[in-house]
Amino acid sequence: MEKVKRYVIFMVGIFINSLGVSLITKANLGTSPISSIPYVLSLNFPFSPGNFTIFFSLLLILLQLLILRNNFKPEHLLQVPVSIVFGYFIDLCMALFKDVQPGWYITKILCLLAGCFILGIGVYMEVLADVVMLPGEAFVRAVVFRWKTEFGITKIAFDITMAVSAGVLSFCYEKRLYGVREGTIVAAVLVGFTARFIGRQQVIRRSTYPKEKKK
Repeated sequence: MEKVKRYVIFMVGIFINSLGVSLITKANLGTSPISSIPYVLSLNFPFSPGNFTIFFSLLLILLQLLILRNNFKPEHLLQVPVSIVFGYFIDLCMALFKDVQPGWYITKILCLLAGCFILGIGVYMEVLADVVMLPGEAFVRAVVFRWKTEFGITKIAFDITMAVSAGVLSFCYEKRLYGVREGTIVAAVLVGFTARFIGRQQVIRRSTYPKEKKK
């Protein structure tokens, strides 16, 4: 029963993630680093951001297999259905927010901040569930395992690589920087900060209000 509860929390977290990604994208100030490549590609090919998220996630899973080799465990394949669900959730949320078109820069900033906060909540719920990792984080974990690097530094390097790659693709197809802007940097910093802040608050709350002992 406990495991079912954790999977429910994880799936809710995935949906909240999708809401956050969609709002950040709708702000039109650049999307989150992990979503930047799928988003830029969706602007130039007849596939949705959710479709390209699935394709990109499957590529990351394949790269994990090549990196980990014999250490790639069967449970890692759970990332495949999770990636498909996440991709369709993104398309669903983009449809839900189809009328959200902020015009003024201040409204774009507010939309961006709201998306970052929501995405941070989703990331925290994923960590709290502790059942499956999304391919982006799982790829970073595979690199850390294989080359004994530090997770935080590797994650930053991964995010920078995603953003730079999306920028290069943008220039190749659009002849200008599109999909990677100041919002990408804000999302890279603020989402992780929000997730860590919520996690610390939960720890403080549990230590301040301990459960009553059963008589």
